[in-house]
Parts: sequence; C-alpha cells; structure tokens
Amino acid sequence: MKAKIFFIGFLAITLSVAVLAQGTKEVPAVTYESLYDEPYSVNKLFIGFQPLYGEVFATNVNAGFGAEASYYLKDKMDFKAHFRKTYSSSFFDLNRDLALHNSSPGVRVQPQVFTYYELGGTYHFKDFEQEGTTTMVLYKNTYKGGRWASRVPLHAEVPSKVRKIYGARLGAILWNSTADLNRALKKQGLTNSDLTSSSGKTIPLVNPNDPTQDFNVYGNMSSASVYAGASISWFRNVAVSFDKYEEGVDDGMLTLFFDLQYAASLKMDPVYYHDPAVAQPYESYSTKAVKMAPFGFRAGIDGKFNRQLSWAYGGEVGLRPSIKGQTFYAMFKITFPLFGTNLDSKVESFGK
Repeated sequence: MKAKIFFIGFLAITLSVAVLAQGTKEVPAVTYESLYDEPYSVNKLFIGFQPLYGEVFATNVNAGFGAEASYYLKDKMDFKAHFRKTYSSSFFDLNRDLALHNSSPGVRVQPQVFTYYELGGTYHFKDFEQEGTTTMVLYKNTYKGGRWASRVPLHAEVPSKVRKIYGARLGAILWNSTADLNRALKKQGLTNSDLTSSSGKTIPLVNPNDPTQDFNVYGNMSSASVYAGASISWFRNVAVSFDKYEEGVDDGMLTLFFDLQYAASLKMDPVYYHDPAVAQPYESYSTKAVKMAPFGFRAGIDGKFNRQLSWAYGGEVGLRPSIKGQTFYAMFKITFPLFGTNLDSKVESFGK
C-alpha cells in the first residue's frame, strides 16, 4: 500500500514538472544604453496643488484641498511650505458641521474652518552619492489595451546611482479647528458644569427644550507648535534605452521623516452662552478646565518625481498636540498637478 502511494505521488510530481517545463518560455536577455544617470540634477523648485487630502484626527475628522511648495538649495538645505483646509462644513469638516446643526439653544455659534499651515526646513548634514540598482518595467508600444492587461510584465534590473540625504528638520505648524466640548469633557471625566462664567454660573447639562438630550457645546481652538526631527531621502534620476523596448526612467524622490512636536500655544476659546428664556446678554464661560496635551510626534512619507509636470503623494501618522485624549491622527494627501523647475533660464553663448 505504501509503495502504491509513493508511486502515485512520484508520478504526480513528475507530470507537474513536465507541464510547467512545457509552459515556461526562456526569457531572452535585454541590452540597454544609459542615457543619463544624474541624481544631483533635479529640479530646485516644486509647486503643487492638492485636490484631496483626508485626515482622521481625534479632535476633528476633516478632508479638503491644499497646496505645497518645496525648494532645494544645492546640496545644503531644502525648504517646504504647506497649506490645507476643508472644502466646506459638509465636505468635510465634522465638528464644524455638527456645531452648525446640533448646537443647543443659547450658545453663540461661530465655528472655525479647519485650516493648517506648515513651514519648515531640512539641513543636509550628509548628502552623498552611492552605487545602486533600480528595477524597470519592459514595455513596447504594441502592448496596448487588453494585450497589456493580459501580460505578466517583464522587469529588468539596471545599475543606477542613488543620492542619499540624511537631514535634520526644524519648522513650525499653525492650525485651528472647531472642537466638540461635550466629547472632550467626557473623555476627561468632566461635564458642562466645569465650564464657568466670572459670576460662577455654569452651562446646563441637558437641553432645556428636551431634557432627554444632552446640552451640546462646541468651541474653537487653535495651536502654534514647533517641530524638530530627522529624515532620510533617496533620489534617483536615471534613464536608459532598451534594445527592442521603450526607454525606461526612474526619477523618484522619496523621503521618510520623524518629528517631535511641542505646542508653545494651545488654547480653547471661551464659550458664549445666555439663557434664551431670560432677557440677558451673552456671558463668557471659561474652558480652562479642558486639559491640553502640548507634546506630540509624527512619522511620515513624502514622494514625488523629477519632472516638469507630474504628481506627488504623502502621508503622516502620530499624536498631534491637541486636547488631551484626542491627539491621534492619520493623514494622506495627493498632489496633482505638480510643477517642477530648476530656475535656470541661462544658456551658453559663443561668438562667431
């Protein structure tokens, strides 16, 4: 019995190998010619529009648009400026939308739009070139439509130089947002009664029009912080000409970074409330009871391509200085179009 099982297993393996051998074609080697391989010859200035970013922020979930610019000063430093904001309260600024529609009677509602500004620089304390390799897809113009979709693409590994940058980062971040005070207070074991006026009054706990509902309070907050960290970048700028295939290009610019953050200013605006049943002016209710977390960190990725017109991507995850218990965030962004230029309009001239 054992001999029969062994024979059947051996026969199955042999047939499988034979079938695979018949279906496997020998892949011919390709030859190529290097057109350029210059990782230091990259554009100095990149300016891009971000039609979409999305952010899962424990203080306020938001999404919208933005813009970003980066400038490379030789091999010494690079700088970045970034701005983003939401399209509208309904798309997508969660707490501002809730404040506009769910605030309880008597609360003055002027919710802020979520906006974010960042300005920073990176000092290249080590900027060098080393030998490496890159993998390129082999493509022909005849590979179109279904023919390309049904193929398993061939890849060729070619030598290429890599520019590697170790950087020290420093910058500043400003942002403001609407915050859900009910959720923040509950997270910290507090209630609306901890929001007091100068005369000692407190904000109600329940909606006077519907005692079964909580009294909803929203407030505006702002943050001004600094960050310091480190980064590592890999730049490639290589093009090769393949025999019988289209040219291959790898001009990717990838950066990974990690920052520590500290909010020098992190504040929640007071809430203005008056009892609608009583003819009296609005009173200011202090939000000092809400605890803040001034320290944070982030890890992120930025990628783009060294072309006159291209696209870019990026993402971050970490703990942002904010309301204590509501600091986690994760963000992604897409940039298109991205314009690149080397800011060099001079050409050589020769006398006849």
